[in-house]
Parts: sequence; C-alpha cells; structure tokens
Amino acid sequence: MEIRKINEIDKESAASSLFTSDDVSRQPLAPSSDDFNCSIVNFGTGVKNKFHVHESDQILIVTEGKGIVATESLESELAVGEVVFAPAGEKHWHGAVPGSTFSHITITRKGAQTTQLED
Repeated sequence: MEIRKINEIDKESAASSLFTSDDVSRQPLAPSSDDFNCSIVNFGTGVKNKFHVHESDQILIVTEGKGIVATESLESELAVGEVVFAPAGEKHWHGAVPGSTFSHITITRKGAQTTQLED
C-alpha cells in the first residue's frame, strides 16, 4: 500500500499536440498500478485539450478551478467536487474556462489509447 500527499507529488509536463498550450502538467497518483492510469491534470488559465476519444471509460473528478467538458452536442461548466463519466469512444474535450486554471483527477484503464481527433 502507498499513501501519498497530492501537494508532495511532483508535476511533470504533459505538453503535447492534444492541448491548446504547453501550460499543462500531470501528477501521477498511482504509478505502480497495473490496472489504472490515474493522475491529476493541471490546466493553465484557459488551456483545454482538443476533441479526442479514449478506448476505455474515463472518470474526471474536479479538484481545483473552473472548467468545461464538452461533446459535439453538450457543453457543461464544471466546479470543484463534480464528477464526469465519459464512456469509451465518446468524442469530447475538457479544460479550463477563460480566466481560470483547472485541475482534475483522471482515471482510465491502463494501456487504453487516447486518439486526438482535431489538429
């Protein structure tokens, strides 16, 4: 068993073409897990990711700031404490609202691929 404090977990860059800015970091929460990818993703002010899909279900748990989650037909503002369930294969994006940073815990199945759907 491991017990860790979130504020003591190093932030590593998560910059990639999936995001609208390089101002995004990740804090791995369960790096030893054989079953789950679980980390905190920290978005800089107004930063979001682009439309994408996951091979597995995804759970997002909002931990800081204000954000948005959207599909092609729905866009919802998110606040601390809200939980999002995105089923495998659902086209979506999420990130910070303009003027705010945003952080969420993300949980997906280990080994599941994420496919970016826009440039």
